[in-house]
Amino acid sequence: MDTEDALLFIIETLRSGNPSDYGKYGYELYIPNVIHAYFRAQSQEIRWGDRKMIEASPVFLNASWELCRRGILRPGIRRMNVQATDEGNAGFGYSVTPFGSQWLNEPEHDTYVPTEPERFARLLEPFQEKFGLGFHQRAQEAVRCYGAHAYLACCAMCGAAAESIFLAVAIEKSGDPTGTLRNYLTAKGRSRVENMVIGKAPERIQREFRGLTSLLKYWRDVSAHGTVSDVSDNEAYTSIALLLRYAAFVQDNWEELTSTSG
Repeated sequence: MDTEDALLFIIETLRSGNPSDYGKYGYELYIPNVIHAYFRAQSQEIRWGDRKMIEASPVFLNASWELCRRGILRPGIRRMNVQATDEGNAGFGYSVTPFGSQWLNEPEHDTYVPTEPERFARLLEPFQEKFGLGFHQRAQEAVRCYGAHAYLACCAMCGAAAESIFLAVAIEKSGDPTGTLRNYLTAKGRSRVENMVIGKAPERIQREFRGLTSLLKYWRDVSAHGTVSDVSDNEAYTSIALLLRYAAFVQDNWEELTSTSG
């Protein structure tokens, strides 16, 4: 079991379980109760303080803190003048925030969403070496925005991360970082730099390159403008998936894209 498994179980428990299954003392979520409920759900009868509970506690504590980081839980008792415990105040007791209550009441199909950003983050991380810290920062920000349901910001960050990939290719191909950036920032500079990168590439490379970047550019532009936008979960999720696909495509075709021959 890992943190994602624990995260999913906590969310499912909070959404569909009996409060007595996971709350205790003055806390709305008491981690020892949740761990015990987890093993019961696996048809494993264990005693309180059993070795299995102790061994499982780190992943449940990590998952609880992740839900705190996203604003769904907060440490501590639900209100003043209710019972507290040393163990609960040491990191085993949490309460649901107002945002968390609203989020937990959203449609059931959203149950799996919190586990996805972690997978995306891990899959995007290895590309930092090839595309640089600028890409890594924007890609991870996109994942965090998605996890917080900030879908407009997620799309904007995906577009910015895609630009970091594009510029990494262009700079490698031109060998002139300053000149490439100066050209890129001029009117219609992106089109000129894109033509320099893929203008003489094989048709399949051009087709896939433009196909992977077109929606990213569109959502980035929509997100960056001051008008009201209706970017939703679906667009944001697709945007991250396309970013991942684009990063893999560029890495797989790096030599061809950056070649100065032909």
